[in-house]
Amino acid sequence: MEVVLEHLFLSPGHNYFGRHGQEAGGHELVACEELKLHAGRGIAGDRFFDWKPDYKGQITFFDAAVADEILAHAGNPEAGPGAFRRNVVMRGVDLNTLIGVTFEVQGIRFQGVEECRPCYWMDQACGTEGIEDLMKGRGGLRCRILDDGVLRRGIAECRVISEQ
Repeated sequence: MEVVLEHLFLSPGHNYFGRHGQEAGGHELVACEELKLHAGRGIAGDRFFDWKPDYKGQITFFDAAVADEILAHAGNPEAGPGAFRRNVVMRGVDLNTLIGVTFEVQGIRFQGVEECRPCYWMDQACGTEGIEDLMKGRGGLRCRILDDGVLRRGIAECRVISEQ
């Protein structure tokens, strides 16, 4: 199926992860034209690079249509798709169908592991209450990276290789 990789992001530090009971961090999200991926390690320069061996969230994907809907509901479209702090914002595939699936985008294989479960920080990130609940079941996809490669913005083919 054809997909569009609309936005690619890196975050050098954690703003929400591991910060329960504290203020959100202030690490800027970096918009990129391409991401350098390393099998089993993550994205060069990202906060989860070499986080843990075999980490399930080496890269995260988010549906651009869901981002549009959530930000419109929040009345805060200017927050943009980076508010969700996912690495790849794409359009054209139901990401939940890739849980438990090995798939390929731009010649790079990924293993879809689980939904990126939204948390209470999403209310703050989008500027209104209730966003966490609205995102349940649509929080994005955590994946392991199976091949080294470079992922670039633009139109691509997303191909299912195998289901587990």
